[in-house]
Amino acid sequence: MTNQMFEKVQEALETIRPYLMADGGDVELVNVSDEGIVEVRLTGACSDCPMSQMTLRAGVERALIREIPGIRRVEAVN
Repeated sequence: MTNQMFEKVQEALETIRPYLMADGGDVELVNVSDEGIVEVRLTGACSDCPMSQMTLRAGVERALIREIPGIRRVEAVN
């Protein structure tokens, strides 16, 4: 993982963070692999929400893949 890629992902997460915060949740960037796998930790209300996987795929993953070439998948970690 390069620092530049980590920073790009961090910036992209800032654009979707307000939507998560509006529902009492947040997202924390954990890692970006050289293979384009982004690991995030959902926090607050998002950590135990039954819709968190849908938020992760339809919101976070879609936004990152659209904004940053090379991102292939987003995974939630504990």
